[in-house]
Amino acid sequence: MKFSCPHNLRKLPPESLDLETKQILKQCIKTSTALASLNHASVLLPNKEVLLNTLSLLEAQSSSEIENIVTTTDALFKYDSLGVSLDLNTKEAMRYRYALFSGYNELKKRPVSTVIAEKVCSVIKDLEITVRKVPGTKLINEKTGDITYWPPEGETQLRDLLSNWEQFIHTETEIEPLIRMAVAHYQFEAIHPFIDGNGRTGRILNLLILKDMGLLSEPVLYLSRYINQNRSDYYRLLLRVTLENDWESWILFMLKAVEITSQRTLAKINRITNLIETTRQVIVEKAPKVYSAELVDVIFGQPYCQIKNLVDVLGISRQTASNYLKSLCDIGVLIEKKESKTKLFMNPALIQALKGE
Repeated sequence: MKFSCPHNLRKLPPESLDLETKQILKQCIKTSTALASLNHASVLLPNKEVLLNTLSLLEAQSSSEIENIVTTTDALFKYDSLGVSLDLNTKEAMRYRYALFSGYNELKKRPVSTVIAEKVCSVIKDLEITVRKVPGTKLINEKTGDITYWPPEGETQLRDLLSNWEQFIHTETEIEPLIRMAVAHYQFEAIHPFIDGNGRTGRILNLLILKDMGLLSEPVLYLSRYINQNRSDYYRLLLRVTLENDWESWILFMLKAVEITSQRTLAKINRITNLIETTRQVIVEKAPKVYSAELVDVIFGQPYCQIKNLVDVLGISRQTASNYLKSLCDIGVLIEKKESKTKLFMNPALIQALKGE
């Protein structure tokens, strides 16, 4: 179907539809169990910063890649350590992580809302973003030139739809929270309220909605990798809701995304937790003079660290920090790298654990 005018998007909840079919509820049980296990593990993490810092970088990469902003995990890890990069895509992907944590902090002030969505998108785009005021935003097939989707137009209508979106999230409490999240994600993408950045903003809002509903304590569930791996299905099912009112297929897709991502993330948490303990034991046995719990935290806080990281956290001199890092290289825990005339110390086991399934 070719769109010849703006889509007449209906308000939520969907009319005359059963959002809780037998198949949806069956999947909802599996998804809820997987998410609850992940949430429990994240709450018990002794040092949450270790995973929040690193997992959010992987999410930033995957979510940006969906929008054809391509960088590598290694580039992001190095950027995180050095704070400098000549790669514009890496910088833009990094802003996604800033936006994610910005949105998470905003939840301490207010529930999920249009205001939070605007703030998140503004950080992603690095300029002030508000709801579209002028017409002309269309999604175009680059190969054919056809309009694949023409979102609603007019600031008044968009804000009215967003107000309805907010109310659905917060008041339709008889609908299972995970189902509400799936429906709300479609609606936000269909409203397409901003000139740019809607996809990345919508994916961050998924996490914020789960947090707001009390299903996720820490921001550790990142769906973008699953969406990226199943990108054609993601866009096809979004459009099927628009054209055919096929909510069931869409909701099942999103529930499965949460289930599989929860399982993958829990496995990753367990791998990294075990790795931290194994590394601690190696340092105690092979380099006991440099060991401290704080040192282990530093080398697992991000895949690359510098001398100044140890100086800042441990309160030691640069020479002592350099000696500590050399000792860790000597026993095979770290590998020294040179980047822009700066010494970086890579944690290869952590990188492997992060990249693995």
